[in-house]
Amino acid sequence: MKVVIPKELLDKANLIGGVWSNAESGKTFEVQSPVTGEVIAKVPLCDTADVEKAVQAARRVRDEFKDTPVLRRVELCNRIKQLVLERKEIIAKVMTLEQGKPCEGESIPDLDETALLFTDFAEDIVRLEMDTYPLKDPNKMAFSVREAIGVTAVITPWNYPVLIPAEYIAPALVVGNPIVFKPASYTPLSAILFARCIQDALDELGFPKGIFNLITGPGGSVGNHLVGHPHVDCIAFTGETVTGQAICSRAGLKRTLMELGGNGPQIVCDDADLAKAAAAAAFGCYTNAGQVCCATERILVDARVHDKFVKLMLEETEKWKVGDPFDKKTNVGPLNNEPTAAKTETHLDDAVKKGARILVGGKRESGRPTGLYFQPTVIDGVTPSMLLNKEETFGPVAPIISFESDEEAVQIANGSGYGLQMAVFTSSIKKCFFYSKKLRTGTIVVNDTTDYWEDLYVPFGGGGGTKSGHGRIATHFTMEDLTYIKTTTIDFANAK
Repeated sequence: MKVVIPKELLDKANLIGGVWSNAESGKTFEVQSPVTGEVIAKVPLCDTADVEKAVQAARRVRDEFKDTPVLRRVELCNRIKQLVLERKEIIAKVMTLEQGKPCEGESIPDLDETALLFTDFAEDIVRLEMDTYPLKDPNKMAFSVREAIGVTAVITPWNYPVLIPAEYIAPALVVGNPIVFKPASYTPLSAILFARCIQDALDELGFPKGIFNLITGPGGSVGNHLVGHPHVDCIAFTGETVTGQAICSRAGLKRTLMELGGNGPQIVCDDADLAKAAAAAAFGCYTNAGQVCCATERILVDARVHDKFVKLMLEETEKWKVGDPFDKKTNVGPLNNEPTAAKTETHLDDAVKKGARILVGGKRESGRPTGLYFQPTVIDGVTPSMLLNKEETFGPVAPIISFESDEEAVQIANGSGYGLQMAVFTSSIKKCFFYSKKLRTGTIVVNDTTDYWEDLYVPFGGGGGTKSGHGRIATHFTMEDLTYIKTTTIDFANAK
């Protein structure tokens, strides 16, 4: 399919103080499609000068936006939702072209969910409860309110270039935080189109300039300066753990929301519905070509049902077809970038050298427009010492690890140090509660995939003390992370 890139993406793609502009230096960088291999656009290559302008633009309107009536901010979010839905077809096509995910099966649903996020937070803000406190003195009362924390930096990855930013942008706007948004350099184009929805809504409703700003460029310079800027009050980041650790170190006392890496195991007990478990594992391993923070990175299978499960897993894998992501029959597009493809190969090579066996797939497909089309892969005989178990692979790989007891499964699952989302398949309520208590993770899903996702309603984030971050995405939890509690005590004994 030929996708025509909207003209506005080709010129002045930065948004600072309500004005679309080029980088201060005039420099640009290329965006290359993993689908076709072509350079599809050039966008501003920002540096610290652009960061300064964006932060100062947000800073200037911080107090004014915070004091905007809540229902005005609700109106803003509802209008953004409408514009996202009106423009979702072109945004989805651009997203597929620059990211690689299937257009019909993934990009369009991503935009639908993005729109719902703005509605959801608009509804939740008017129901955010405040507290009053009983005091010893009957002539005094105390109450608390939640106040916008201030200028919020939003830094997000390339696997969900609109949905993940929306998880921070919607609640930040509805509570009254101005934003500086730095999208991933691999996928800035759909983010720019999304930003145009936001700025158009702001302009239509007469909000001051500078509430929402977007700058494009490398994390090493733009992101680093943004994180350390003294006038940035809060940082919301989704990405890999090493970068998250560096951000927290640089951020100091700033509020941080960190949704970091996952190494999600799906545990298949001997009493599980094996057909359902295999279907869920395939979905968890191959959706978005495995490039999901809560992907099924490891499949832990009770040795007593290992052979039956492997047979079913191979049958399910056959249903996942690699191809052109604009083809409705395709459900696995290309990986987004070469480092991810190379890492997938490294992890598979490590496992094979240590004794694991690739049962299907295991390599890039030849005859494709780029070398990023990777076959859905099932590899058996994986052990805890292998990289496939210890690290996040982020490719379409289903590593199968056998275990002899529930205690051993817990040990393997917790052993990598990640704790974002884990899944367990069992028909035993006793085992359900055993794993719920023993697994160290932010979320446990029983009898469904690690990729089960209800972020509109269920809090999502890393388990305490794990490498998967802190803070929560969903409903009032994110709004609480993006605000602070202000308590007022009043002595009205002599009040007039």
